[in-house]
Amino acid sequence: MSDIEVIPATPDQQPILANLLELYVYDFSESLDLELGADGRFGYKKLPLYWREPNRHPFLVKVDGKIAGLVLVKRGSEISGDETTWDMAEFFVVRRHRRHGIGTDIAQEIWRRYPGHWEVRVMESNPAGRKFWERATSKFTGKPIRSIQIEKGGKSWHVFSFESRHT
Repeated sequence: MSDIEVIPATPDQQPILANLLELYVYDFSESLDLELGADGRFGYKKLPLYWREPNRHPFLVKVDGKIAGLVLVKRGSEISGDETTWDMAEFFVVRRHRRHGIGTDIAQEIWRRYPGHWEVRVMESNPAGRKFWERATSKFTGKPIRSIQIEKGGKSWHVFSFESRHT
């Protein structure tokens, strides 16, 4: 059993999250039309907002004391615009720690911290992510959670909606 920590990220940890986001975006660069910037990075323009806006929450994930991923949570639905909905904005676990239940444990920890209505969006081009979130949300709620397919902003998403009553 691994020791998993989901730690609120501090402003001085922003470079660590930025590096992890590069790995995260790189994973998607195979299936999405993503280009590197002139500095050789993909970049994540909204990252600084996670320390400026009170409705955004950055987390660093450690497994057995070593950096293993990140979670970016925000308040406000990207789909409906409902400001009370929690949104799993970004979720990344390094490959070494995937397929061991660690991602599910991390997601459940986040959902317990923020009770209320949740949405998790998965790109159409990410079938493995869709399977992961279907399993993770169903395990958390104790009932099958199926995604609804939504087209928004020219992109196709699978959206999982559910309630977290945990604290």
